[in-house]
Amino acid sequence: MVAPLDGAPRFIGSEIYRGSTYGRWHPLRVPRVSTVMDLARTMGWLDQNNYVTSPQAKPKALLAWHEEPYVAALSRVAERQEVTGEEREGFHLGTVTNPVFPEMFTRPATGVGGALLAGELLAKGGVVFQPGGGTHHGMPGRANGFCYLNDPVFAILSLRRNGARRVAYIDIDAHHADGVEHAFGDDPDCLFVSVHEAGLWPRTGDLATGGTETYNLPVERGMNDNEMAFVCEALILPLVERFAPDAIVLQCGADAVEEDPLSHQTLSNNAHWGVVAALKGMAPRLLVQGGGGYNPWSVGRLWAGNWAVLNGFEIPDRLPAEAEGVLRGLRFDGNRRGRNPPEHWFTTLRDAPRGGLVRDALRADVAVLRRKSGT
Repeated sequence: MVAPLDGAPRFIGSEIYRGSTYGRWHPLRVPRVSTVMDLARTMGWLDQNNYVTSPQAKPKALLAWHEEPYVAALSRVAERQEVTGEEREGFHLGTVTNPVFPEMFTRPATGVGGALLAGELLAKGGVVFQPGGGTHHGMPGRANGFCYLNDPVFAILSLRRNGARRVAYIDIDAHHADGVEHAFGDDPDCLFVSVHEAGLWPRTGDLATGGTETYNLPVERGMNDNEMAFVCEALILPLVERFAPDAIVLQCGADAVEEDPLSHQTLSNNAHWGVVAALKGMAPRLLVQGGGGYNPWSVGRLWAGNWAVLNGFEIPDRLPAEAEGVLRGLRFDGNRRGRNPPEHWFTTLRDAPRGGLVRDALRADVAVLRRKSGT
């Protein structure tokens, strides 16, 4: 364990997330990062002293990991707002999951720009929150799973350029971080841990797969808060402590909570906040990113709570009127969860805890990974 992190945490955001959408019926039609920004500001948690506007990465910078033909195609399709059959087939652009929309280049390039900036801001240590980051499915030569570019990969590369040789990447999104594993799965100086729902797209990340410092934990449906706490205490923290990283990147996707429409878990946002709190202080540099999450209320409340945990802000039992107004102003058209949202989605950040038994199968799988690590 290292000394407490120095300096106030910094929040990297952008207004591009407020004004862009993947399309009327796409899961990423909902406001997420803008909701977090608005909640944090109305709570008095965010101002010009700790907010940093994300730059947009230029095409040349993207070539540090993405392939030039793909970057050129992404830029070309974004400019003309049309995709050819060859571009769709070769680069997975203009598909149902990776649609053509006006900001299809500038929005993910802003995510990469924020990730690159995070590495620079953390050169001397500290904490950065980048809720617009976490697009962990992007591949070098194609879009993949709503992700046109892979900003977690660029975050790790930037951290290394700025003095962090050993980086621990922890991912608690409901979906396996296939793109990040593709980049660093065989890298002995990158600890890769992905806790994800078994059988959920992209259906990779089996327990027995991965390099020496790669630990995939597919969990069955219905994971509860006690099970996430067990995984954190019995697996994540011992792995991080043994690895002794110079930096930690936590992808904190909000799609494993009970209210999310794309997964089948029963977590409350307390489970995610527990992981954030546990990792804070385990390395001199900590970057917490966003990721998945497709219910605007659950995402906004969870990620705003992340920012509170990182700063040590008290999360009130009842939100002030202005923050409540932010949540009451959200819509979730086209989904049954949006028709009759419960009152606590408007008035609180913290969910009621959702505990339960730690299943024997989960204990057994964690034991397998512990034996692999020697912890």
